[in-house]
Amino acid sequence: MKNKEPNAELVWKQLEDVLVARLGLNFTERAVYAHLLRHSRLEGKRQLRFSIVWLAPSVRLSDRPARHAVRSLAAKGALRVVDRSQAGHLVEVLLPDEVHATPHEGAASSCLAQRRSSRNLEELDFLQVSSRREAIHARERGLCFYCLRRFVARGRVLDHVVPRARGGSNSYRNLVSFCVECNTQKGETAAEDFLRTLYRLRRLTSAELEVRLRALEALAAGELRPLLASPAVVITNQRKS
Repeated sequence: MKNKEPNAELVWKQLEDVLVARLGLNFTERAVYAHLLRHSRLEGKRQLRFSIVWLAPSVRLSDRPARHAVRSLAAKGALRVVDRSQAGHLVEVLLPDEVHATPHEGAASSCLAQRRSSRNLEELDFLQVSSRREAIHARERGLCFYCLRRFVARGRVLDHVVPRARGGSNSYRNLVSFCVECNTQKGETAAEDFLRTLYRLRRLTSAELEVRLRALEALAAGELRPLLASPAVVITNQRKS
């Protein structure tokens, strides 16, 4: 069922004048968001199912930057990933004035506190402080993020999902706990490609591969939050892989 089509001229002004600066959208993210917006909300559709194979050539990108742009837009709140399957991504594309919308009356204070806590969490470096590194390991519950192997504390290390050489940060969204064996094999390989390599090596089943790909989406969207025993920030996991 279609919703009322918004005023395209107003939406585009809000995109150009407000949203790009507010979210710090780069050229790739802007192109992907505009294309998805064009084929969803501007046609009166709340949700859109698409594949990266369809999206990438439509915005003149290769698959990897298009996929990264979708993840980044979800992390920044411009998209909500409803489902991810072999049929593609099912997303809800938010209009510019719906991103960071004003809370409903009666929930303003709690929403404000949640946003402040989330903002504090986003600003933390999780690699340089030992307690934060432990929080990442604890989030994975003693399992390798990639192969799901259980290991002891001595056999674990932290991995940048997006390597530092490619602009990856020390955010909780970009650090995972993984085993020494995966550490020696992964190198600079992209996380999705490495997971598929594990599947080809029969270290993951097809069901486990799908679960780990979904976990990558959740990680990029900020849904896999570590627990920090800190007076400034105490965040609980909202979703477990």
